[in-house]
Amino acid sequence: MPRPEVLERIQEAEEAADDIVNDAEREGESRVEAARQRAEEIKREADERATELKEARLEEAREEVQQERERVLDAGKDDRERLRRRAEENAEAVVETVLDRLEESIDAQT
Repeated sequence: MPRPEVLERIQEAEEAADDIVNDAEREGESRVEAARQRAEEIKREADERATELKEARLEEAREEVQQERERVLDAGKDDRERLRRRAEENAEAVVETVLDRLEESIDAQT
């Protein structure tokens, strides 16, 4: 093969190699960009899911607090009613005791 043809084939091979390298670089950049976009999408989805979970847990906590509040209020009402009944039951005895002491005090003064 004459020398000019060899040089021309070498140049063609180098150009083909450059094209392959350029195509590979573009493909690599494209894949990196696609991976970056997918990573952003995954992060966004994870953030949304975390927000949903946080809101669900907050709602559960609110419901638990409300239930506990109602339980405490009911227990307080029961205690108040029990104390009221005891006070009513003891009212007559207290009045008698006060009257007895008043009579004793009056008797002691006379």
